[in-house]
Amino acid sequence: MTGAGPVKRKYDVVVLGAGAAGMMCALRAGGLGRSVLVLDHAKAPGEKIRISGGGRCNFTNLHASPANYISTNRHFAKSALARYTPRDFLALVEKHRIAWHEKTLGQLFCDDSARDIVRLLLEEMRTGGVTLELQQAVNAVEKTDSGFRILLDGGTVEADALVVATGGKSIPKMGATGLAYRLAEQFGLAVTETRPGLVPLTLDPQLLQKLSALSGVAVEAQVSHGKTSFREALLFTHRGLSGPSILQISCYWREGEEVLLKLEPEIDVLERLKAARKANGRQALQTALGEILPRRLAQFFADEMGLSGAMADQSDRHLSAVASAVQAWALKPAGSEGYRTAEVTLGGIDTAALDSRTMQAKSVPGLYFIGECVDVTGWLGGYNFQWAWASGHVCGEALAGL
Repeated sequence: MTGAGPVKRKYDVVVLGAGAAGMMCALRAGGLGRSVLVLDHAKAPGEKIRISGGGRCNFTNLHASPANYISTNRHFAKSALARYTPRDFLALVEKHRIAWHEKTLGQLFCDDSARDIVRLLLEEMRTGGVTLELQQAVNAVEKTDSGFRILLDGGTVEADALVVATGGKSIPKMGATGLAYRLAEQFGLAVTETRPGLVPLTLDPQLLQKLSALSGVAVEAQVSHGKTSFREALLFTHRGLSGPSILQISCYWREGEEVLLKLEPEIDVLERLKAARKANGRQALQTALGEILPRRLAQFFADEMGLSGAMADQSDRHLSAVASAVQAWALKPAGSEGYRTAEVTLGGIDTAALDSRTMQAKSVPGLYFIGECVDVTGWLGGYNFQWAWASGHVCGEALAGL
């Protein structure tokens, strides 16, 4: 290609992307004797690792299984997840003497800092002789008779195999791009619809105004969409709804549809109100509700439903209506906050185009796609990191056979 400059270097493998999946693939391939170069346009490796889990990195989930992933083919992830499990990554964490702890629902976090996970990956890469080059923009990729040619600002690199691990579109301020999708299309691979996932939901101005007094209120909730439900914290914000339960359901919700909120799902609100009526009939209904819900939420329902009078004056039918408002609250979000705050990208490289055992493109020998750019998206809680480790690991092992 005119102006590309001379081929300066040749590697067995070039990995595009120094995130979780890319570094895992590189350290495995390097450890198995391949010469590996990792390229990234960022100033530092593993930036999404660094900010994850509130800075402590929810690096896996003990319960990770294909059931925790969204894909047009939910069977695709089975092979990689079975061959590299959460216990396998935990063994690597303990090898590097990184202190960790388990939170709810099998989520594992670093005791200290997410930077410990980045250091782990970098140390393993160094041990495997992997070369890492940052602030390298990829201008073009070409297929050659023997592999691939990657055109950079400073010259050209050739490789027998090319691994694309550049992630999705989420959090563009951290450098997210659509490079993986462009390369897939360049080589004739289909890309499924992409959209923000694990993202807060927004409300229309009128509804937002009505709920404005609730901004900052958190409550346990079961949030449902169709047959899918998540029972975790919900947070009202100045833009709409957030919190783990909302982030989870955002992956299933579509614009124009409703979500169903069951606040304080562990409590039978109707029975609690009936018990309060029996115990203290002179107590105000709003006061009784305030003993079940956060005060501002109780006030909201009191204002919305015109709750008044003593508990002794409330019929079962009225108390049932109050309980239904609290535990069968249908809301229609206007949209989401988009890729700006989305933790992941839903959709991506069509799994039908990839070999689930190796992550290699079926129609382009030597070309691999791993991690978030593939149409496999995990739930909130360490599942997406486990997919990164698993897909990177099996790809790295496949590269040893070059």
